[in-house]
Amino acid sequence: MKISIIGAGNVGGMAAERIAAEGLGQISLIDIAPKLAQAKACDMDDSRYILGRRSSVSGGEDIAGIQGSDIVVVTAGLARKPGMTREDLLQKNCSILEGIAAQIQRRAPDAVVIVVTNPLDAMTFFLARKLGFARPRVFGMGITLDASRFANLISKKLSADITAIRACVIGSHGESMVPLPRFTTVNGTSLDRLVGEVDIRELVSGTVNRGKEIVSLYGTGSAYYAPSAAICQLVRAVALDSKETLGVSAFVNGEYGLKDICVGLPCVIGRNGAEKVVELDLNGREKAQLTASADAIKELINLLKL
Repeated sequence: MKISIIGAGNVGGMAAERIAAEGLGQISLIDIAPKLAQAKACDMDDSRYILGRRSSVSGGEDIAGIQGSDIVVVTAGLARKPGMTREDLLQKNCSILEGIAAQIQRRAPDAVVIVVTNPLDAMTFFLARKLGFARPRVFGMGITLDASRFANLISKKLSADITAIRACVIGSHGESMVPLPRFTTVNGTSLDRLVGEVDIRELVSGTVNRGKEIVSLYGTGSAYYAPSAAICQLVRAVALDSKETLGVSAFVNGEYGLKDICVGLPCVIGRNGAEKVVELDLNGREKAQLTASADAIKELINLLKL
């Protein structure tokens, strides 16, 4: 497969390395910064012999490098800085993605597109509308990362094996996300049966604020190790047609009573993208939380210039 990554910053560059390490396809890394993508591609390829891998990475400034891609990952955009909300990024990143959309339409019209640019859900909606592709073929990374963060905090709290945890988060990739203790399990037992309400509130709050915490610790820049791992997980699911259920920002049209919005939900991921939205049997409280999260996304969508 041909897998293109638009944006060779920390997230895009690390994602390229992870995807190459798994041998999922030939990778094209694109960035407008002079020589950045080419430098990272050369550096990565110089490790092929040591690591014994066949997948190669090419890099350049010309977006024509996405020609004929099967999967396009869009990480391009301004990174969030300390004190900056996801909303602050909206207008500037819209202008960046509008140009990218035209190039994807022209050069990779059959690709599955994975959006990573923040604010994630609004940017996924924006790019989906601009591209006009079939709904499943454009989705966002978002809660894939949030579920991993939730699982990590649970593992540390309970001293539990991380591989025994199945974490579930829905809603926006932002402060209104909805970690779901009732649908999160440790060795098959739901989290709400293992810990009390105080601990659950602490874990949920820690998950919601994890990205902000990391931004604050870095001082400049934001997380990229875990986001790149989430990107690789999604690329793998598409490339291998695994039909794995993962949380992504999907374009819904009636599911969960939501319409004409991109929001984080569990989806079956395969060669055609987010092929099916999995509908959880939410209780009244969980439904209200999801609705509130979707309303927060709608506020951003209403600001988009479509």
